[in-house]
Amino acid sequence: MDDNKVVAGKVKKPGKRGRKPAKIDLKAKLERSRQSARECRARKKLRYQYLEELVSSKERAICALREELEMYKQWCSAMDQGKIPSEIKALLTGDEQKTPQSTKTSKNSKNNSISSNGQS
Repeated sequence: MDDNKVVAGKVKKPGKRGRKPAKIDLKAKLERSRQSARECRARKKLRYQYLEELVSSKERAICALREELEMYKQWCSAMDQGKIPSEIKALLTGDEQKTPQSTKTSKNSKNNSISSNGQS
């Protein structure tokens, strides 16, 4: 009896399934593997660079927020002592003009206080 089966017009022989392993040139296979490893290392390097830049930008944002928080704390302590900082007066009145207590505008005072706090 013939063990061959006919499936979709093709004769199938029993035994091993799937493709027969083609004789692959070992040097070519090794070179493909090396190339794949090089590409993987390059992707990994790019990913780490991206993550380092992301961390750096987040750290800068945190520093700016800390400086802003310190400025607000100073404003609050001044108001607790009964003084109204010129920056707050300018914000409340909407003036961008110079106030008698300060020779800087509110925006410049805010930026200068942030940069001076960051250096301590």
